[in-house]
Amino acid sequence: MRRQNLAIAGLMLLALTGCNQSYSQVQQPSPTAKLKVVTTFLPMYWFTKAVVGEEQPVELLIPPGTEVHDYQATPANVSAIAKANILVKNGINFEEFLEGTVKSAQNSQLKEINASANIKSLAGNPHVWLDPVLAKQQVINIRDGLIATNPEKKATYQANATTYIQKLEKLDAEYKQRLQNYPNCTFISFHDAYPYLANRYRIKQVAVVEIPEDQLSPTDVQKAINAVKQYKAKAIFGEPGVDNKLLKALSQDLNLTLQPLDSLESGALDPQHYFTAMRENLKVIENACK
Repeated sequence: MRRQNLAIAGLMLLALTGCNQSYSQVQQPSPTAKLKVVTTFLPMYWFTKAVVGEEQPVELLIPPGTEVHDYQATPANVSAIAKANILVKNGINFEEFLEGTVKSAQNSQLKEINASANIKSLAGNPHVWLDPVLAKQQVINIRDGLIATNPEKKATYQANATTYIQKLEKLDAEYKQRLQNYPNCTFISFHDAYPYLANRYRIKQVAVVEIPEDQLSPTDVQKAINAVKQYKAKAIFGEPGVDNKLLKALSQDLNLTLQPLDSLESGALDPQHYFTAMRENLKVIENACK
């Protein structure tokens, strides 16, 4: 009889505990889950992070400094997109790896934001982020895409975007003011990344190669020599951090200074780094055009 009473008491205690647990769960709602936002490469990360603010995490698919043009997706990329609510991309066929990766992720709920929507491309060139005015349009597109997906944060997204856009407008004014004295200044680049910037500020880029190369071909060298003669180019620009001895020798033969021009595909994760790098580019271009 005593064992029976103990068993009954134990069952009653278990039942009461279960009731309390259920009651506790009902009374303590779980915190609202944050959106999972994924971006393709560094400028898209900067612009998105600037709009969402510090509280919202943003994930970057392509590590800074990685060549985006021929990037091959990883299983981690597929997994990140599979779990994401929002994917922000540059568009204009820049992220060629993305279509197959998104398909593999099989995320029917994924919202894609094309940051280059409503931007007219120059011969399909994707490097629109290097023009501060077009960068402003990309920030607007990202802001509006985020608001459409998460309207509860509309005020935050609008305020953050406005702050960043004001800085882009100031940067644009600096470029206009400092480059207006050098109309039609021509520079040779070994990365076809600057047609939007050149077009905006009435200078001229002559690109010898479309995508940066570790080794120049004899054809590339001859194209550079011909371009310098034809356009009376004032500068040769290479990629930052690339020690290309052939390019250095070429610049010396042509009596032109070889200087680095940053396409902003590498750098710090701080969204303010965009302005630091773009002002350094402005200084380099201005000095070359003098």
